Amino acid sequence: MTTTNQQGAIAKTTSSRAANTKQKTMKEYVIMMEGEVAKALPKVMTPDRFTRIALSALSNNPKLNECSQKSFLAAMMNAAQLGLEPNTPLGQAYLIPFKNKGTLECQFQIGYKGLIDLAYRSGDVKTIMAQTVYENDEFDFSFGLEPTLKHIPAKANRGNPVWFYAVFKLVNGGEGFEVMSVEDVKQHAQKYSQSYNSSYSPWKSNFEEMAKKTVIKKALKYAPMKTDFLRAVAEDETIKHNIDFDMSQVPNDYVDAEYEESNIDPDTGEVKDKDVPAE
Repeated sequence: MTTTNQQGAIAKTTSSRAANTKQKTMKEYVIMMEGEVAKALPKVMTPDRFTRIALSALSNNPKLNECSQKSFLAAMMNAAQLGLEPNTPLGQAYLIPFKNKGTLECQFQIGYKGLIDLAYRSGDVKTIMAQTVYENDEFDFSFGLEPTLKHIPAKANRGNPVWFYAVFKLVNGGEGFEVMSVEDVKQHAQKYSQSYNSSYSPWKSNFEEMAKKTVIKKALKYAPMKTDFLRAVAEDETIKHNIDFDMSQVPNDYVDAEYEESNIDPDTGEVKDKDVPAE
């Protein structure tokens, strides 16, 4: 059987089984799908470990149990194939309950630390970091033929965030940086993140981490990164409904997402305020 036919078989089997298991709990569904999941897992991830991580995510964030089963399994597979553990204190990736065209589904998001991990794993990056600049820090930068960047943090009472920057150095000797003001970051998020205006978005609960992730993405646009890294980054903030040998080939079904009526802690994936009414 060719790879293409194998991929189609996995998707068809997954959809068929999901259609016949509407009454099963998410935990039962994950366990039942172990056989199909095993076919698409990377070699570094065993089916048992995949299941343990999935069940841990469901336990830590009960709201995920209400998401569509196929979107949860696909988000988990996305994380597994990228080698990122979701909804843990590592901050590598998150499984977020989102309203997608009126249905609560699971969106996969790469975390700030996960993005850094992927950059290092690409083999192109020697050093990469992002920092927050506070209003009482000493900070100056310039672009042009001889760009400069200087940041000396205040020793105390640093004040509120005013700038974010990311710096990278490549293995081949290339380097660069990107700087964004708080206003720049907010405008970027309002333009490109459909969830930004929701009171329950990670932009509201963890603005600095999301800002660092944004400025790193912008900085790396100037770096000659491998195709595998670019494909991985393209998986950020996607909702999918099938599992495959290559999740980058599964179409993104993210339509019109907004946070469900709960405040999701992006550091742990926890639902913090279940009783807060939706806007």
